[in-house]
Amino acid sequence: MSDPQFQKAYEAQNRADYVTNATVATVIQIPLNLACSFMDHVMYPAQAALFLKVRLGCALLVTFAWLRFKLHRDPSRHHFGIVWIMCPLVMILWMIYIADDRYSPYYAGLNIILLGMGLLTPWAYWQNLLITLFVLAMYVVISLGSKTPQPVGFLVNNITFLAVTSAIVVSASVSSARQRLREFTLRYELDKNKRELEATNHKLIELDKLKSRFFANVSHELRTPLTLLLGPLEVLIQKFSQSVDSTSQEMLATMHANGMRLLKLINDLLELIRLEAGRLESKTEPLPVMDFMNGIASSVRQMAREKNITFETHSAPELGTILADRDKLEKIVLNLLFNALKFTPSGGRVWFLAEQKDDQFIIVVGDTGKGIDGKSLPFVFDRFWQEDSSSKRKFQGVGIGLALVKELTEMMGGLVTVQSQLGKGATFTVKLPYKPAGAATPQTPAAAPAPAHTEEWLTNLYRRAELFPTVTVPRQTTPGTTLFSRRSQRPLVLVADDEPDMRRFLVSQLMDDYEVIEAADGLEATDKAQETLPDVILLDLMMPHKDGLQVCRELREYAPTAGIPIILLTARADEEVKFDALQMGANDFLAKPFSSTELQARIKNLIESHHYQRRLTKQNQALNEAIEQIKETEMQLVQSEKLSSLGRMSAGIIHEINNPLNFSMTGLFALRNKGKKLPEADRPDYDAIINDIEEGLKRVRNIVSDLRTFTHPGGGTGEPVEAGDAADAAVRFLGGEWKDTVEIHQDIPPAQNLWANRNKLIHVLVNLLQNAIDALRDKQFFAGEKPQIWIEGKIVGDRSLIIVRDNGPGIEPKIMDKIFDPFFTTKEVGKGMGLGLSICYRIVQGYGGKISVKSEPGKFCQFTLDFPLDADAVTNLEIENGQSVRL
Repeated sequence: MSDPQFQKAYEAQNRADYVTNATVATVIQIPLNLACSFMDHVMYPAQAALFLKVRLGCALLVTFAWLRFKLHRDPSRHHFGIVWIMCPLVMILWMIYIADDRYSPYYAGLNIILLGMGLLTPWAYWQNLLITLFVLAMYVVISLGSKTPQPVGFLVNNITFLAVTSAIVVSASVSSARQRLREFTLRYELDKNKRELEATNHKLIELDKLKSRFFANVSHELRTPLTLLLGPLEVLIQKFSQSVDSTSQEMLATMHANGMRLLKLINDLLELIRLEAGRLESKTEPLPVMDFMNGIASSVRQMAREKNITFETHSAPELGTILADRDKLEKIVLNLLFNALKFTPSGGRVWFLAEQKDDQFIIVVGDTGKGIDGKSLPFVFDRFWQEDSSSKRKFQGVGIGLALVKELTEMMGGLVTVQSQLGKGATFTVKLPYKPAGAATPQTPAAAPAPAHTEEWLTNLYRRAELFPTVTVPRQTTPGTTLFSRRSQRPLVLVADDEPDMRRFLVSQLMDDYEVIEAADGLEATDKAQETLPDVILLDLMMPHKDGLQVCRELREYAPTAGIPIILLTARADEEVKFDALQMGANDFLAKPFSSTELQARIKNLIESHHYQRRLTKQNQALNEAIEQIKETEMQLVQSEKLSSLGRMSAGIIHEINNPLNFSMTGLFALRNKGKKLPEADRPDYDAIINDIEEGLKRVRNIVSDLRTFTHPGGGTGEPVEAGDAADAAVRFLGGEWKDTVEIHQDIPPAQNLWANRNKLIHVLVNLLQNAIDALRDKQFFAGEKPQIWIEGKIVGDRSLIIVRDNGPGIEPKIMDKIFDPFFTTKEVGKGMGLGLSICYRIVQGYGGKISVKSEPGKFCQFTLDFPLDADAVTNLEIENGQSVRL
């Protein structure tokens, strides 16, 4: 690390380690050094006394150096290290020289001291290297300069061992230095993180204290004006409730109820803060259990009846009177009961039991409500925790009730537990020490002066707030369109809010100027909006099942409600919520609390804008329809003129062709008779030529017949024609074409008639069926798929429809506007003239009908014949002559 602070700390740690190791080495070295004088007497008796003096001098020198280092904290610890290491090394080298022993074993002492240096000194490797080189050099000099030279082999042996020891010492110092640095780095980071965590923890503790003080201050500041609001409000309710109308009475009751709910919430917060600060004391007093339970039951029974919940209580008679803190026990039980009633649906059951077991006073509150998920059970007593904290949650709350239960129970020396299974309810058990009233004398506070009237009223107010239910009983909302109908031309407003009091307030503010319907959740809001199509919608952001954002998105995706103005109401006023609301399609946004005047103004502006947009849209639609009608009429006129011109031309062609055609047919008959006189061998060729000529003439005759029909499509005056009979005739006429190849399904009501000519209608149906059969032959079907034709009939108003549909290849979109043009065909040369559909078009049009086509390439083709039902329908059509035929 390059951190100067780290380097400084590392140096300090090395210095501390050095002091410790030096002390250990000094304590070890001095006794061992003096003890080795016994070896001097054995090895060198003549020099033993001299060696002892030297050893004593070395010990004194090391002791003096250690004391100086220890007492004066010599910053240059290397001075002491040099004395500590060099003193014994020099002493042993001197002894080897003085002993003049060619086989002196004292060189082993040099190895021991070098190893001790590597183990105990935190020196750098270069310092150890210098000392080992000094020892090797001095040993070689002494060995070579002694009076009795050592044998070469013995000298090489000793030097080798010293060199190996030196290498080990240097290597060990390198490894030891790295290991020390690694360990110190880890310890340094650990200590640094620990210090940071401690600092963070200290800050969190301070922030928690600040938060508690803030909550306490805010709660006190809120409670004071709230109390001043509730006081005059109760005076109004008591003195003037009979003299005001029902709407005003309802508004006063709503204000009082929500004020009491807010006061209870503030009191619970203050209770938690006092518990956390340790300022809440337990005051025991004699408590008759039966009376206590009856009082609690009377406070919640009305709410249970309103929600249609069975409420049961049971108290063991032997409990009698106990010593307990009435206020805290009451808070515990009421929170548990209100919680059970909140999560239990209509028709459910809630029970409240009290009993004694051994030395415990046990309270049980259970219900048959929604229950708690097993994964959530460990968190139910945590502060501000809620199982569902999303904006779609069904049950409202802030998550302090059960936390208060747990902390009050533990303060009284008890324990609270919960057992639950999802969908089967929950059971809370409170276990407190059982203290009969006769077992101890209760702590009765000193007599205090009677409270003043104001203090008595405040105490009573806080008491009533504690008993006030935290759950608002839902109110029946207005029904949807199945029962709802507008009673006037006033704009319709849909109010969606899961809070009954807020819904009631909004309705009361809007009912004088608007028709108002209500929804209690997001699902109901979506259904009613799609059913009633209101002029404006007021949506609360947080609702069960679907929140306001989801409802807004779904209404924007549904075409009939896509343009309805939506105002989103919420207590959250941050920019992110506003952005999400506008992104989902909300037209406006109101943050609670809001002004009734502002709400009225925004609703009025949005409704006027919406109505103007509706009128503009209708005018645009009417204009577009008129333009389309003009275009269709123009196309019809062009088509009629085109067909008339072709008709006149075709009449001239027919006249010019018929005479030579008759001559040709007569001559062909004569030639056939002449052929009977030819030899038998020539007759086959002759007959084949005659047949070819006859086939060609027949084709010419068919073309002339089609042209004649095209020229005179109408059949004069129409008549009632049975649709099913005409369809049967057309199917029989083409029996040879479709038998065993195509399935034909008929579904025409027996009594369906239309106004046309029977033969002409059969002609039209034959043409359509023939085209369908030809198209089915050209399509390749997959396995399991069969060629099919459906003929369906139905009556719509004064029109009689025949629909011919096939599952053939269909018609390409690019030629859809050409299929009724004369001589237009997609068939190969020689297989059609392109007059069939054109003739059908003129025949149907001649009887006041219309023919239209729908097709999807590769899937189907469908022709619809739309005829008048009777002569009256023809008259109506002539009056509405502007209608066009759909091509």
